[in-house]
Formats: sequence, structure tokens, C-alpha cells
Amino acid sequence: MVAAAVWLDPLKAPPALLERLDDSKKLSAARREKLAAEMTQAPGIRWALGTASVTEIDSQNILAASLLAMRRAVEALDLKADFALVDGNRPPQLACPAVTVVKGDSISVSIAAASILAKVDRDRTMARLAGEFPGYGWERNAGYGTAEHRAALARLGPTPHHRMSFKPLRS
Repeated sequence: MVAAAVWLDPLKAPPALLERLDDSKKLSAARREKLAAEMTQAPGIRWALGTASVTEIDSQNILAASLLAMRRAVEALDLKADFALVDGNRPPQLACPAVTVVKGDSISVSIAAASILAKVDRDRTMARLAGEFPGYGWERNAGYGTAEHRAALARLGPTPHHRMSFKPLRS
């Protein structure tokens, strides 16, 4: 589980870059990679990633692990947040006030930026894992429960990177 926190300085962040940010699910992988590279080098944009492990997901649940990853991302920022916009309908426990925004990655430029950075990091991790654990198609399905992935699980069994709480593995 990967989450990102992004702080944008509207006076320093490049407007042409901000105008191109959108929900990561609406962008091609190549477009996300390009935007992520620009964001990580741009003035006026500070960012951090937070993660939750497979063990944390299995022991808590996917929502709790997601909130944990979000909190870790905010805490990893090199500045103290005064306020947070959070994608979804439940905020993580933060040291600052937070407001949730359902479908926030389509509404808020800072949430869109965070969604892109988190997705790019996760996709890179899945591509690396695809090389270490061939046969699951992670370079194509990014670990989502596609027919290809389910067939590979039946054929190869789980790896240490699979969530045992995932329904096909739980049974």
C-alpha cells in the first residue's frame, strides 16, 4: 500500500504543470511517469511517500492500512502540515485538521498530484517484483485481481508479497 502527501505552493509551483495534473487513473502510465518526474523536481512542490506492508494490511484490513500509509506520508513531509485534504470519506489520524474529499483526485490538484506520485511508486514496485517473481503478470496487472493474476495464483501459489486476506487466498 502506497500513499503520497503533496504540499503545493501556489506562488512557486509551475502553473503549466499544475494544469496537467489529474486523477492518476485517467492518465496513461507514460503520462504519469512524466508528471511525477516533473513534480519531484519542480519548485514549490514538496512531497513524501508513506507505505503499509502486506503484514499490516492482513493484520488490520485494507482501509486501516490505507489510513496508516496516508498518515506516514504526511508525517514524512519535510514541513509540518497545518491542514490536509484527504481523498476518500475517512481521514487518517493526523496532527493537523483534515477534510475528506470523495473523488478528490478528480477535484483537487494536490490530491491529484499525490495520486500520481503514489501510483508511479507502486507501479515501479510491481515492475521490480515482476522480475523477482515471474509468472504473475505484475508488469501488466500491477497485482490487481485480474483473471491472469488469479490463474497465476492457482498455478504458482502466493508469494510473500501477496495479501493472505485477499479472498482467493483466504479460502
